[in-house]
Parts: sequence; C-alpha cells; structure tokens
Amino acid sequence: MAPPSSRRSSGFSKRAQYSVFTGYLLAGLGALLGLGLLALSLWQPSAFAPLRGGAQDVVTTVGEGPAVARNAGGSTWDSIKGYFNAGSQNAALREEVELARIKLAEAEAVAQENERLKSLVALAESEIEPVAVTRLVGSSATSSRRFAYIGKGRLQGIEVGMPVRSPRGVVGRVLEVARSSSRILLLTDSESVLPVRRSSDDTVAFAEGRGDGMVRIRLINLGLNPLEIGDVFVTSGAGGYYRPGVAVAVLTELSPDGGLARLVAAPSATDFVSVEPIYVPEAVNASEIGPQDSIVAAENED
Repeated sequence: MAPPSSRRSSGFSKRAQYSVFTGYLLAGLGALLGLGLLALSLWQPSAFAPLRGGAQDVVTTVGEGPAVARNAGGSTWDSIKGYFNAGSQNAALREEVELARIKLAEAEAVAQENERLKSLVALAESEIEPVAVTRLVGSSATSSRRFAYIGKGRLQGIEVGMPVRSPRGVVGRVLEVARSSSRILLLTDSESVLPVRRSSDDTVAFAEGRGDGMVRIRLINLGLNPLEIGDVFVTSGAGGYYRPGVAVAVLTELSPDGGLARLVAAPSATDFVSVEPIYVPEAVNASEIGPQDSIVAAENED
C-alpha cells in the first residue's frame, strides 16, 4: 500500500482558498481604484494638486541636504583650483592688457598719420595755388640764426621772398634760391620780422624772432598792454609778402610792450611745406622798404 503524500492540496484548505480569493479581490479593487484615479486625473487634473504639492515639499526637504553638500563641495574645489590657477590667469590678463595697450597706441598712430595726410592734401589744395609743395629738408644749428632748406628752387619757379607755410601756419620765407634748392629764413631767426595782428581784433604788432625757438610780439602802439595769454596772432598782410589771416603764434608770456609767443607751425615738427606766391609784389618792389625788405637786402649783401 502506498504511503500517503505529505503535500496537501489547496483545494482541501479553506484558509488557502480564502487567501487566494482575498488576493484576487484586492488586485481587482486596486485596478478599479487605479482606473478611477486615472479617469479623475484626466477629467479634473487640479484635483491632485494638493497631493503633488505635499509630495514636492517632502522631496524638496529631503533633497536640500545633498544639494547644499554638493554646492559646498563645488565651491571649495573651485576655490582651491582658482588659488592654484591665479598666477597663470594674472599673467595672461597682464599680457592681454599689454597687447590692448599696444593696439591702442597703433590705432592712435594711424589716426595721427591720417590727419597728417589730410593736412598735406589740404596744403596742396589751398585757395591760393602754391608754387611748390616739398619736404623741409633740414635746418641750421647755429645759436642765433635759424635757416631751413627745401629740395626745390629756381627750376620749379621759386623766387626770393616767397612765403613758406605748413598745414598749421607760417614757417618763414625764401631767402636764397639755387637751381634745385632754396634756403628758408625761419620766423624764429633773430633777423626775422613779420607784421601780425591779433586774430580777435585789429591789434597790430611785429613778430620778431629770438633765435631760441620763440618769437617776441612787439606792439606798434605802446601804452596799456591789451594782450592776454593764449591770444592767437595771424599775418596782417602788411609788407606784401604774406597773405593775411595765416596763423603765426600763440602768446605764452606778457611783457610791457607785448609778450613772448610760441609758433603754431614749429619747424622741428614740420615735414612738408608749400611755397606760395608773394601776396602783393608791388608792395615788395615799392620804393619804401619795410622791415622785411631790409632783412632781405641785408642778407643778399652778405
């Protein structure tokens, strides 16, 4: 006779049957509840807003700690890394600043060169057609005499007495002429005398060279000195050499009979000049010789 089996079937156990039935029942109720919640979420999405907010609050509160730890760790690491990289970064920044300064200087130099070229174009296209436009070659180095030289002369139509000017103002006038060169008597020469007037009114004076790079403004009408520092003097047109209204000098120091002035067109800072026709040839050739004519005669006698 075979021994009875030790395994008992679930069909003969009421407890097991109830357990299986309860499991199926709960599963069915869970499915129905899930379907109901799904339908409710689709029909009324805002009904679950309080539940989502509560869950969000819980998750946020729990996640604040790890987030603070991450930020603190990242900041500390960044600080350590920045400390070790500060030297190389400072060197790179200094190099960038130096390169920027060089580029700025180059840009300023280009701008100045453009202004110089524009002034040269204006010099050649002035209202009075120049006899010649040429480079100021050099100047004398003696103590009291101030001469300059240009590379054009008689072959280019230059004559003695013609005024010489730069884009900024008067430089001097032609003293001697050769075939292809000329000697210029600069305004700063101790023998140079130029009739001028103050640009703001008709106060007339003479600009006399001092041989030291400055000119002396000597008033014709003596008395109370009406001049002020900063006054600009221009050619008056008297004497016949220079046309009126060309800038000559700016007053820098007062004296009882005038003052001292610096030239607007300093020869040392002048590259190109234009030689213009004599303003009034008849006045230059007149029998009454003015101060400038005396100088020309004296120089020619030498």
